[in-house]
Amino acid sequence: MPADEGGPDLERGEGCLRVFPPAPPACKVMGGEPAPPLVSDPLPPCESVANFASPSLTTPTAPPVAVQPRLLKAFLWYARRYVARHFHALRVAGDGRLPDLPRGPLVVVMNHPSWWDPMIGLAIISEMPSWRRHFGPIDVAGLAQYPFLGKIGFFGVEPGTARGGIQFLRRSLEILASPESTLWITAQGRFVDARDRPVRLREGIGHLARRMRGGWILPMAVEYPFWDDRCPEALARFGQPIEVSERPALSSGAWTARIEAALEENQDALATLARRRDPSAFETIVAGTAGVGGVYDMWRRVRARLRGEHFRPEHRGTKRPRA
Repeated sequence: MPADEGGPDLERGEGCLRVFPPAPPACKVMGGEPAPPLVSDPLPPCESVANFASPSLTTPTAPPVAVQPRLLKAFLWYARRYVARHFHALRVAGDGRLPDLPRGPLVVVMNHPSWWDPMIGLAIISEMPSWRRHFGPIDVAGLAQYPFLGKIGFFGVEPGTARGGIQFLRRSLEILASPESTLWITAQGRFVDARDRPVRLREGIGHLARRMRGGWILPMAVEYPFWDDRCPEALARFGQPIEVSERPALSSGAWTARIEAALEENQDALATLARRRDPSAFETIVAGTAGVGGVYDMWRRVRARLRGEHFRPEHRGTKRPRA
């Protein structure tokens, strides 16, 4: 395996696994014994590449997340209603629709401008083939606070630690061993404005792509502009899928750069559409909240009825998006 570009040579054991920020300085790889685990866990905070590439990490097993279909269905219904309550509409770009991909593992890589990003992903899941199973990483502390999330496809990782990076890779590879699996990742690892350039992703996505045995990486751009109504728009656009088998020899650093470029290109295309403020350039997935509400909209509704007109709550009388 060639060494990663632009960083420590993991093949020779220089430095800690850099899937997330570097491990504490006390962690040793070259010479001496590794530092003891942070907690009673079989994985130390950093490992040599001999351990990192061991069968226990790279050989997938059964998916570790037991999804309860009824609970997931109920939560997806709730997600769409919640999005409808807080946005004018959830729209997917007409020139960037969800591609019709055959069976095979899929990793959806999203930018991360807002708290809303996972909820938007959940609302879009209903548009995907019913045979796909969906998973996503979450801060282990968040999973402890909301344990039901572990029953609908989320799995916990420790952010900001090398052990968390190993957890992420191990769980992700186990999940992606199934051709029905879809893994959703906000790979920037923090909130970043949708227009910030260049796009930079955490290196874990490159390590994951390099170790996948097939499937696709699908960039998905999201942003939330205000157009002509009280509530913002939730806009999404899918880029061109990257087939993993097309680039089997890429290093993890090269994979990260390739995915960054694809996501940035997709974000640029979505930003252009967002500036045009043209709903006809999008397909409406969820029709949401329109109008001012309260007494003012009540009066508008009565006035429209007295005039024999159809009441349209949207500002400037724009056409109501279809449900």
